[in-house]
Amino acid sequence: MAGKKKEAILQVSVTNQEQWTEMMATKGLTVVDVYQQWCGPCRAVVSLLRKIKNELSDDMLHFATADADSIDALERYRGKCEPTFLFYGGGELVAVLRGANAPMLQRLIVEELAKEKLVLEQGGGRKVVKDDALLDDEIKEEEKTLQQSEVEDSRTVSACEPYTVAIIKPDAVAQGKANEILMKIQEAGFEILACEERTLTEAEARDFYQHRAAETCFEDLVRFMAGGPSRILVLSHTEGSANVIPAWREFIGPADIEEARREKPESLRAQYGTQALFNAVHGSKDSDQASRELAFFFPNFRTTSAVEQDGEEGRVERTLALIRPDVAMENRDEILAQIQKLGFTVALQREVLLTEEQVRRFYLQHVDEDYFPALLRSMTSGPVLALALAREGAVLHWKNSLGPPDLDKAKEESPEW
Repeated sequence: MAGKKKEAILQVSVTNQEQWTEMMATKGLTVVDVYQQWCGPCRAVVSLLRKIKNELSDDMLHFATADADSIDALERYRGKCEPTFLFYGGGELVAVLRGANAPMLQRLIVEELAKEKLVLEQGGGRKVVKDDALLDDEIKEEEKTLQQSEVEDSRTVSACEPYTVAIIKPDAVAQGKANEILMKIQEAGFEILACEERTLTEAEARDFYQHRAAETCFEDLVRFMAGGPSRILVLSHTEGSANVIPAWREFIGPADIEEARREKPESLRAQYGTQALFNAVHGSKDSDQASRELAFFFPNFRTTSAVEQDGEEGRVERTLALIRPDVAMENRDEILAQIQKLGFTVALQREVLLTEEQVRRFYLQHVDEDYFPALLRSMTSGPVLALALAREGAVLHWKNSLGPPDLDKAKEESPEW
């Protein structure tokens, strides 16, 4: 009796830098599921990958899993729990997908495999992308942001200026285009008042798009918007133009990407949209919708605006607050509630993994103190909760709220913190 044929391995396991270097030399398209030891590879997509492999039956398509904890090239992915898929052709990064979004993963595999085969057959260059998590520029930008609270003339923002809400949708974020789009937004004269990366739940997506519930594509839209992280933005014009909403809608182009490509080829949707639903960006259609969307994503931001519009004088400052990893994990909700009680608006919150060098730069004036080694260990032990706080006199008020840097004195003088 013939023995049972051994099933081929679907995903090659890459667990060290040497194996990673060897994999980069593989001919064809390689789709890598990046994981960490504590959470493991994404099991939810294994059956999909097997289905795609069987259907395409292409020797140029390869799947792998890679342990970020033991591969130097993936160091920037450590501390992240979101599924991340990297697409490599000829050792070059050609696409990135965050989140276990099955339809988008399948579409990207088919598209990128066709592109890679075309490069191998006809020659020419690949369209290389840069993932946000690997960009040195992003690290530098974070360092710049972290140092802002140490600057005496902190940037101020008028909370009553005209605004609109914008969304960089999951398809654009998944393909590593978010930073590129943000740069174009600023170059076009828009000011980013708030920016937050957020993955909507299906319930949130249904609530946000309830005005489109009668459309036949509604369920597909909900799944798409909940399928991965988006960037939620509050935008104004740098010159304070009251026409920010129509200006933004003109900049992003028609919702139908084919129409956008015909009539507005320079628009964001024409450049970054791929399908009817996957049109890259969203914009409020009028001031009423902008108000509703602002309340949906940034409820406290609206409260600040109302106070300003009621006639309180003064300008709103912003300052950066960093919450230690252990404290953020155990008391996040309590801290946010206390911050709001102190009159601050949380304009942006984000988890950030700091390097030792970033901590040293941010706490430069504390480096020679006896407590600094313990502070350094604490601030690099896990994700720090970074908060952009807004209110009148934010910088001084936040420093006063923190109390003395000495822990014993702080407990005596500011026991609530």
